[in-house]
Amino acid sequence: MKTIGPGAVEIRIHQEGEWRVIYVAKFQDKVCVLHAFEKKTQKTRQSDVALARQRYKEVENREKAKQKSRQ
Repeated sequence: MKTIGPGAVEIRIHQEGEWRVIYVAKFQDKVCVLHAFEKKTQKTRQSDVALARQRYKEVENREKAKQKSRQ
């Protein structure tokens, strides 16, 4: 999902409603789930996008700091 960040992916679940899981798996040793939510309208709420984007930045910053500490 380009609106979240490079490497962010959305899983769509069609079971007892519409559900979305946004995750990023571009890191060497983990998969980070950024946000999971029930989608009640056709368009994704901006608050859901903003939360996933914020968490993406936090994970990315943590990974960069982790790499710097290894050097």
